[in-house]
Amino acid sequence: MPLSVGDTIPNVTLKTNGPDGPEDIATGEMFTGKRVVLFGVPGAFTPGCSNTHMPGFVIKADKVLEKVDTLACLSVNDAFVMGAWQKDQNADAILMLADGNAELTHALGMEKDASSACMGVRSLRFALIAEDSVVTYLGIDTERGVVDKSSVDAVLANL
Repeated sequence: MPLSVGDTIPNVTLKTNGPDGPEDIATGEMFTGKRVVLFGVPGAFTPGCSNTHMPGFVIKADKVLEKVDTLACLSVNDAFVMGAWQKDQNADAILMLADGNAELTHALGMEKDASSACMGVRSLRFALIAEDSVVTYLGIDTERGVVDKSSVDAVLANL
């Protein structure tokens, strides 16, 4: 069952690519007492994510960050891939979260089976706003290639 507005973000340890390599980051610490925008993508370097979804957040990161403490991107990839994608997309303002084992993705109910494309478990395309770990907005796009409810414009309209 997918996460809903009013639900609390579960505490899961993810990875981010720090200056000396992968570092742990706990969602409990990241979300508690803060206003956070988290958007999830099916995969780093994939066409829809790289050409449509991420660029919107990169271009409007300053507008989002005027209203929140953290802007983060989640993908079922490893920290090295997320770090490389961050550089490729000039996404320095965005906290890149690697959910390599899909633990948070499963806990949020945002997993999708992409094994028919030899990609295993992936994340649905989504965006959420959380205030002190409680979800206040959730937009999920399920149609292939469509970035609408999870777009930066949808997020900004709900901040």
